[in-house]
Amino acid sequence: MSQFHFDVSLEEFESKVLALAQEVPVVVDFWAPWCEPCKTLKPLLEKLAEEYAGRFLLAKVNADESPELAQHFGVRSIPTVKVLFQGQLVDEFTGALPEGQIRAFLDRFALPPVAGSNPREEAAELCANGQFEEALAKLIEASRAKPEDQAIQLDAVEVLMHLGRNDEAGELLGGEYSQEVDRANALRARLALTAGAADTAEIEARLAANPADHAARLELSRAYAAQSRFREALEAALEVVIRDRSFDEGAGRKAVLQLFEALGGSDQYDDLIREFRRKMSAALN
Repeated sequence: MSQFHFDVSLEEFESKVLALAQEVPVVVDFWAPWCEPCKTLKPLLEKLAEEYAGRFLLAKVNADESPELAQHFGVRSIPTVKVLFQGQLVDEFTGALPEGQIRAFLDRFALPPVAGSNPREEAAELCANGQFEEALAKLIEASRAKPEDQAIQLDAVEVLMHLGRNDEAGELLGGEYSQEVDRANALRARLALTAGAADTAEIEARLAANPADHAARLELSRAYAAQSRFREALEAALEVVIRDRSFDEGAGRKAVLQLFEALGGSDQYDDLIREFRRKMSAALN
């Protein structure tokens, strides 16, 4: 049992949800055993409840066992998520959303983090300030305290890659990440991009002399990606799609999709991916 997520029935709803929701937002997940999307959403919400560590609570309602609650809250399809706080319904959504969208949803109402309470958030703040060595030390300490937490280990992989310590990152990624499969695969794909390291200035000069050199533009995209300059990498690959979508059997499109795969495991790149998905769709239509 967890202190941050729990099952709740009609009889317990007032004490477990309404009373607690006066002090902390309570996310109510209406699910059912037969519901396939619920099998994706419920464990994801449980993982995030643990990660947010009390900034919200997760109450899980089996709609088959508590139909009165589902009817009271106007639940018409499963899964449905409702958020209660201080006597109000403050937000809701229906269906199984991607993790990045759920995080954005939670961040709209979750209580602010308590200083020092979440090492992953502290490490993220250090990274935002360019303090990667300090962030890595924080994550190593946190991983020793919670060796079963694969998210912390993958955070450390990302920091190692920022520091250019790709061999160490590769060693960490050699393990199994059954709880974080998609993110681990995305980081492996991103690590593979570092093999494209090259002198960007030299390639840029070649392109300036011959803007129609699509092979050079794709080489430049790989070089940018190796330096974690992902927007520039996407722009270069997309430019090939725009100029000649059939070049080298669609190599430009394949390069863009490879970048999407490599960036897909990190919430920080969700907006960038959405932006370039729209741009590529426009280029191909």
